[in-house]
Formats: sequence, C-alpha cells, structure tokens
Amino acid sequence: MTTRILSLCILLLAGATAAAGTAATHRSSMPPASSFRARVDNPWFPLLPGTRYVYTGAKDGKPSRDVLTVTHQTKTIDGVRCVVVHDRLYLRGRLGERTTDRYSQDANGNVWYFGENTAELDAHGHVTSTAGTWTAGVNGAQPGIYMPSNPRVGQSGRQEYYKGQAEDHYKVIGLFGTVAPAGAANTLLTQGWTPLEPGVIDHKMYVRGIGTVLEQTEKGGNERNELVSVSRGA
Repeated sequence: MTTRILSLCILLLAGATAAAGTAATHRSSMPPASSFRARVDNPWFPLLPGTRYVYTGAKDGKPSRDVLTVTHQTKTIDGVRCVVVHDRLYLRGRLGERTTDRYSQDANGNVWYFGENTAELDAHGHVTSTAGTWTAGVNGAQPGIYMPSNPRVGQSGRQEYYKGQAEDHYKVIGLFGTVAPAGAANTLLTQGWTPLEPGVIDHKMYVRGIGTVLEQTEKGGNERNELVSVSRGA
C-alpha cells in the first residue's frame, strides 16, 4: 500500500503547478499553554511514540538515508509539553546530521513546532555547525503551526521563527484523493520556502494517517526524500 501511495504522490508532485512561494504568510497567535498536549494525533502529521520512519533519497549529490524516531520523551518549552522526535541523516552511510525536534498539539488539532537542536558532522563525527538550532521563547524565537488541523488549498503560515536562523514558511497547494473513496482527500501537497534562501522552493507530500511520504527541492537544489518504511513500536 505504501508503494502504491508513493507512486501516485510522485505523479501528483511532478504535475503540480508552481505556487507563489514567496507571498506573505499568516502568523498564528499561540494559544494558552494549558490548551496544548504532547500527544500529537493530527492525521496529516501523526507522531505516535515508538514510530520509526525511514526515507531514502539524495542530498548534495550523495545518496541519503533519513531516520525519524518519535520518542516517548517529552520536554516542556515555554510552558508547553512537547513530544521529542529524533532525526538522523546519513550520507553515503555516514551520519551527517543529527537533529532533535519538539512538537505539540493545541486543542483545535493544530501541530505546533517548538524548536530543534541540530548539528552537522564531519567524517570523524565532529560537530561542524549548529546553525538552525532554536527554542521557542529563547532570544525572541517563536513557535509556528507546522501542520494545521484542517488544511485548505491556499492556506499558508510561518512554521518557525528565530531571526536569521529559522524562518520556514508553507503554503497548501493541493488536496487529492489518490487512494480514498470518491470525494475524500487523503493526500496533501505543500510548498515550502524561507526568506533566508530566497532561491529555494521545496514540495512536501503528506498522506492522511501516515504523515510525510515525499519531499523534494523543486528549485534551487537537488534534495529528495521518499518514505520507504514505517514501523510502529511499543
């Protein structure tokens, strides 16, 4: 089933028309901390503890393998309890980047992004850069909605904000019913960009009940990641 979904997603992605990626986006106001919970069950971006996602693709001309693990750990950030996700990127079999992300979900079902600790590693495993690291509430950094509860075509927003370090934006450019009953949309296409890299545009594909299944750079780069397996742990 995953293979079939991915094949259809690739066709949709290839045929998607470019949207106005650099248009102004909506900045969401953060709800009270008491309205959040660390359990993230938004069907477009579910983060069930113990789940492991494996992606393969390419980055900077090198074959890549990206492993995301939803941990049982939580961390309180700016008064909000967040679920902790580990992201490990291997380039030609060597660990090239390690990232720890933090997410939480509000009472309306929106998934918020509260920050990341990220590090790039050299061939000897030494940290060469931590650019892009940020934590909501620290040095002016602000959380943003990573995945809305009910995405609509044309909807846009800022997913993160730490001036000069983390300023990702998204726009919903497609909802499709690739493997769903007639009239039901189960596949979501978004376009992403950041003013820190004005010449780069990315596309991401999500499948309801699974999460991210495909992401690739459409302009200004050659990165690509395809979901190859999902395993549910205890």
